[in-house]
Amino acid sequence: MEDKGSNRKSNLPSRYVSVGPKSAPHRSYYYAMGLKEHEIYQPFVGVVSTWNESAPCNITLQDQAQHVKAGVKNAGGTPREFTTITVTDGIAMGHEAMKSSLISREVIADSIELSVRGHCYDAIVGLAGCDKSLPGLMMAMVRLNVPSVFIYGGSILPGKYKGKDVTVIDVFEAVGKHAAGTISDQDLKDIEQVACPSAGSCGGQFTANTMACISEAVGLALTNSAMPPAVNNEERKAYGEKSGKAIMNLLEKNIRPRDIVTIDSLVNAARVVAATGGSTNAALHLPAIANEAGLKFTLRDVVEIYNSTPYIGDMQPGGKYVAKDLYDVGGVPIVIKSLLDGGYINGDCITVTGKTIAENHKEVIFPTNQDVVYKCDNPISENSSVVGLWGNLAPDGCISKIAGLKNLTFKGKAKCFDSEEDALTAVLKNEIKAGDAVIIRYEGPKGGPGMREMLSTTGAIYGQGLGETVALITDGRFSGGTRGFCIGHVGPEAAVGGMIGLLKDGDEIIIDAVKGEINVTLSDQEIEKRKKEWKPRKTNHNSGSIWKYSQTVGPAYEGAVTQPGAKDETHTYADI
Repeated sequence: MEDKGSNRKSNLPSRYVSVGPKSAPHRSYYYAMGLKEHEIYQPFVGVVSTWNESAPCNITLQDQAQHVKAGVKNAGGTPREFTTITVTDGIAMGHEAMKSSLISREVIADSIELSVRGHCYDAIVGLAGCDKSLPGLMMAMVRLNVPSVFIYGGSILPGKYKGKDVTVIDVFEAVGKHAAGTISDQDLKDIEQVACPSAGSCGGQFTANTMACISEAVGLALTNSAMPPAVNNEERKAYGEKSGKAIMNLLEKNIRPRDIVTIDSLVNAARVVAATGGSTNAALHLPAIANEAGLKFTLRDVVEIYNSTPYIGDMQPGGKYVAKDLYDVGGVPIVIKSLLDGGYINGDCITVTGKTIAENHKEVIFPTNQDVVYKCDNPISENSSVVGLWGNLAPDGCISKIAGLKNLTFKGKAKCFDSEEDALTAVLKNEIKAGDAVIIRYEGPKGGPGMREMLSTTGAIYGQGLGETVALITDGRFSGGTRGFCIGHVGPEAAVGGMIGLLKDGDEIIIDAVKGEINVTLSDQEIEKRKKEWKPRKTNHNSGSIWKYSQTVGPAYEGAVTQPGAKDETHTYADI
């Protein structure tokens, strides 16, 4: 029998299931699915999407995947489509379901890894919409280290309410206004019915759009592919087909994710987050992506980069504009162009185009007739939009988005809650007052388990007009849509005996976001006394995937990862 494809596939994983006499049983399966002989002997490209009917974030991805497959076919590859899960934060928010959100990032990465390994695919094109699906896909790409291209499914269009653009964040904040009696039942109903008028991911510079910007900045996505709205069908079709063709070029040139995801490109990605007032969740996801490449890139590394980056993107929730506005003025490329011109981006980093990021943006002209993105020599603020804090309350650090905040210092009394539900109930009962430091603990990666976001609580606080006068401090995390004086990722977390678990009602909390400090005014002797009195708490999750996650997850400042990453590898999947 002639070993067709043996030369073309001599170094590709798919040779194990398509080349030579021993692969006859495997080939019979491909014939059963309608493949022609020449298609079996072409490189196999896994086209994975997080399509589902769980939320508008994902609803267009199945259609977009077909355009990717067309691009792969036209460039001489054989696409093999599959899907994986998502957990949609907007629906999971504010109740037990949110424990599943961050865990889903690991499940997404693991499931893609297993599907690619199990079927010996040679490359990946991945499409994602919901928050954790973006880093989950990128983590899998870097882990497997086969040529890969990432595509964001696109943002939702903004809603209109009383003449203003609105997003789902306005609905969360409306819940707080409703509880405070400042809007009626009908007002709440009206805004919920118009806030999300189309398919696509949440519209501001929340986690999905932040990670979409990262995909371009780190080099895993095609230039300008992130910001076209999900319903811009012709552009989405074009970028799908281009991504399909790009993956075949990467295969030919053997350019892999770990050639692209380097310390320099991770720094570029962090710059874009800081410059646009992006989600604090990026400080979890960038270290997690770095871990897959065997690189150490912790919370401290991320916020040091933030601190030296000007804030130039006037994006919600801290600013005025939504993703559609950024798209209208030129998309992520104008952010990158401004940072390149200002000397903040390393232009030598290679990308999925096969060119450097500087080459990709050489012809980009920064538009001057707009105020969505500013030049670096005339920023909105010289200060970072996201800051890290350290002190006796957070020896391992914590993080806060300060974009849009007027007052960057706080002194107040602790009001402690051992779950988000208890805190939200207190907010909705109007029990939180100006000057309170609302402490929500036992919500960290291990203690939650799952490190829930607190958008329902922060939205309600802001909706009651307390966003500038109340601090919320948690070992959990926040939605990219959170605004106000909110501090998350406090480490060590309460479940492992961290200081946040030792606080008592009335303790004085002092925060200085300018100096990067967060402390409780207790003596060392009192702290030691409380440490000796502290006892671990049990959770209600003692079996299943949430329990399994709690047994393996690491600290937030290292990305809340569940496995050692590339540093302990003896080989990569790409080289089997």
